[in-house]
Amino acid sequence: MAIVFWDAKGVILLDILRQGQFINAAQYCSTLECFRNAIRRKKPGLLRRGFVLQHDATPHSANLTQQWLQRYGWEILPHSAQNPDLVPSDFHLFGPLKCHLGGMAFETEGDLVGESKNWWHILTLISFE
Repeated sequence: MAIVFWDAKGVILLDILRQGQFINAAQYCSTLECFRNAIRRKKPGLLRRGFVLQHDATPHSANLTQQWLQRYGWEILPHSAQNPDLVPSDFHLFGPLKCHLGGMAFETEGDLVGESKNWWHILTLISFE
C-alpha cells in the first residue's frame, strides 16, 4: 500500500507499507508526522502560511488522527468517501502508475517497490500543471 502526499509541483512524501501491513489511525498519524517533516524540508514556509489537506483514506476520521490534526491546526477539505470523483490521486497518480507498471514482471516485492519509487521520483521532477 502506498500513501502519497502531493501538490501541483509533484510528490512531497511517499510512504510504502510492507506487504500485509494495513493503515490504521496510529500508522496514519506516524505518516502525517513524516509528511510534516517532509514539508519542512521541501517546502519551507508552507507550514506557517497554511494549506488545505484532502484525505482519501479512512483513518483520517479516527479520534487519534483528528487530535493530531487539531494539535497542528491543519485545515481539511471535506471529502465524501462515496464520491470517487473527488479523489484526484486516482486520476493523476495511481492511474498513470498502473499504466507504467502494466506488463512488467517483478521477481520480488522489493523490485516492484523500487520501480514504483523510481516512477514517483520522476513525478517530483515534472509539474502536474
